[in-house]
Amino acid sequence: MNRFFTLCLLAAAVSCNNNDKPAIDEPVTGITPSIPAPAAIGFSIISEFPHDTSAYTQGLELYNGKMYESTGDFKNSTLRITDHKTGKVEQKHAMGTEEIFGEGITIFKGKLYQLTWESNIVYVYDVNDINKPVKTFNWPYDGWGLTHDSTDLIVSDGSSNIYFVNPEDFKVKRVISVKTDKGPVDSINELEFVGGVIYANVYQSNIIIKIDPATGNVIGRLDFPANFRAEQDAKYPGRADVLNGIAYDSTSKSFFLTGKRWSKMFEVKLN
Repeated sequence: MNRFFTLCLLAAAVSCNNNDKPAIDEPVTGITPSIPAPAAIGFSIISEFPHDTSAYTQGLELYNGKMYESTGDFKNSTLRITDHKTGKVEQKHAMGTEEIFGEGITIFKGKLYQLTWESNIVYVYDVNDINKPVKTFNWPYDGWGLTHDSTDLIVSDGSSNIYFVNPEDFKVKRVISVKTDKGPVDSINELEFVGGVIYANVYQSNIIIKIDPATGNVIGRLDFPANFRAEQDAKYPGRADVLNGIAYDSTSKSFFLTGKRWSKMFEVKLN
């Protein structure tokens, strides 16, 4: 009985001590102090090109000198090839319906992969013929952004998660959670893999983040000027939407950035 009483006293003392002060290894909600704050990414806009204001841009990729673009907005969803220097749409595949909303794209080993938003379908095309898919996959989450590294497709679903996926069967191989020193970063959207890191639009913002694919830690942040969105709103009331679309030119080492129904595409060099 004495031993039991002593254990009860010890338990009560520990409980009181925990109420006074949290355990040393207990994280503070929303803060990840072991992660350095993202570094500011400087950049210069070196060129501006026309962009089709009917394009509700979801995915963007430069391939063999042509810009491949996936657009959303259900029945208006398309997969297209454009001359990004003139803005001319050279080919267009209308693939949207009342249920199908086009999302991110990437080109990997001769195939073009296109996500859809809520319908859980992934379309796969021969990159030389975007008019008809050669196969489809099921994806159990929302489709948002898509890119690839040397072996895997890399997918976002609008949360803080990024998935590394087998391109042969679209099965998930691993998942990272995107986070800064302030906590998880939600609404990860359009993606581009460049130089061993992932660049991502954060939906409903003018922010592009640079992500370590091994840890999910955000290591850099680019703040695109908000004044261009205001200019678009003035010219096209109720039409122009948020920044979305990142493509990389490995020849010039520059990025192409645009937004949903924006009238311009910007060529940008990171400093």
